[in-house]
Amino acid sequence: MKRSAGAKDHFKKSHPCPSTGKSSGACPGYVIDHVVPLKRGGADAPKNMQWQTKEAAKLKDRTE
Repeated sequence: MKRSAGAKDHFKKSHPCPSTGKSSGACPGYVIDHVVPLKRGGADAPKNMQWQTKEAAKLKDRTE
């Protein structure tokens, strides 16, 4: 499924990285997660995104 780079950039600008405090670049230990998965009809929009630790993302991906 194609993700919007613009939506991801907008999310990062309004929600700086938890580990670096920066709004651009890498965010060590974190990934951007869709609260409602895209494959379940979730929007590829900042309102449906959150920072999630890589460990938590692996666990969530197993159940989705």
